Amino acid sequence: MLDCNDVVTATPTVPMTAATELSWDDLKAMIAALAEQGRQTALRLQETDHLIRELREEGRETDRQLRELKRQIGGLGDKFGYFAEGMALPTMERLLRRRFHMEIVNPRSRIRKDGREREYDVLAWANGKVNTVVVVEVKSRVKREAIGRLIERLETLFDCLPELKGKARVGILAGIDWDAGVEEEAQAAGLYTARIRDDMFELTTPKGFRPRRW
Repeated sequence: MLDCNDVVTATPTVPMTAATELSWDDLKAMIAALAEQGRQTALRLQETDHLIRELREEGRETDRQLRELKRQIGGLGDKFGYFAEGMALPTMERLLRRRFHMEIVNPRSRIRKDGREREYDVLAWANGKVNTVVVVEVKSRVKREAIGRLIERLETLFDCLPELKGKARVGILAGIDWDAGVEEEAQAAGLYTARIRDDMFELTTPKGFRPRRW
């Protein structure tokens, strides 16, 4: 029988936690699961890297295809320009002979000299009193850069054909369609302008136009 003065000492109870409940087998299983998750993550990263490389390769192939398509479209534009030029050639030649008094009219003139090649849509010239060369540039659609291109051809003509030196040089820029304002800019630069309509080659420069002579 306990006396009221007796002291009773209780043994402390240690609370159970998740850590104390884990066995060694449980810990090994957790480590194995983490390792498997790491392997799965590494595998997904490898797959992602492979996918990125494939996308980059597909992007390069797409760029190549776009460049090829652009080249083909440009080629079609050139062929259409050649076709238009060929259809209008009879009236073009007639105008060059009657209006500009040309003696020789050469469509598609290809000149090779000193390892360089230059092609002119139409090259015409006359000797004697006329003593002039006319360079005709034909485009299916005339853009602003065509003006500089034709002027460059006029300026360098004698490099390819030194036998024509001493003749005045005149340029005609012709096309089926024109970008806005380009026709007026070409005329302001001293170039004749012409349009091809219904197989007809017609000058569009206004009356009183004074061409530049190079």
